[in-house]
Amino acid sequence: MGNVFGSGGTGDDLYLSNGGTAAFLDALWLAVSELARRPWDFRFAALLALQDQNVMGRGVVGFDLADIDWGDTPAERARAKEFVLSVIDLALERHRWDELTYEPPYVPGYLQRYRAMAEAFTPPPRPADEDVFPGPDSAATASCVRHRVLDALPYWEGCVFCTGGTMR
Repeated sequence: MGNVFGSGGTGDDLYLSNGGTAAFLDALWLAVSELARRPWDFRFAALLALQDQNVMGRGVVGFDLADIDWGDTPAERARAKEFVLSVIDLALERHRWDELTYEPPYVPGYLQRYRAMAEAFTPPPRPADEDVFPGPDSAATASCVRHRVLDALPYWEGCVFCTGGTMR
């Protein structure tokens, strides 16, 4: 069983094993927790939180770039895309990876491929599936004090590291 992170219909999707998905999301979670500042950023963080296989189930997570609500105006869509690329770039710098309980050797390749997908993607004016991207009331704005990252609230208590135990 695996998980798919879609490229918005280009066919260049990222297929990951369950372990690859967990490591990919750990790296993104550390980065999004560092960079989130605006309401849209916290909504994107909530989307990542919903990919936690320890809560949602293994082999059943993933999302398509076309299902994200990128914003109503070209400026909003450009800013949202720049945020996603910044999160991926910070993850590629191995931000806080030294705090993980494992070495993710394949994650740089996953991140590079996902960055290329996101960079090539043109955000549409409306998401393909408006039920996928968390709304403003579901943004992940709480902090996990223990791990110094965003918490998965309002979905469940604890962050991806509380549920997965992959951080020192």
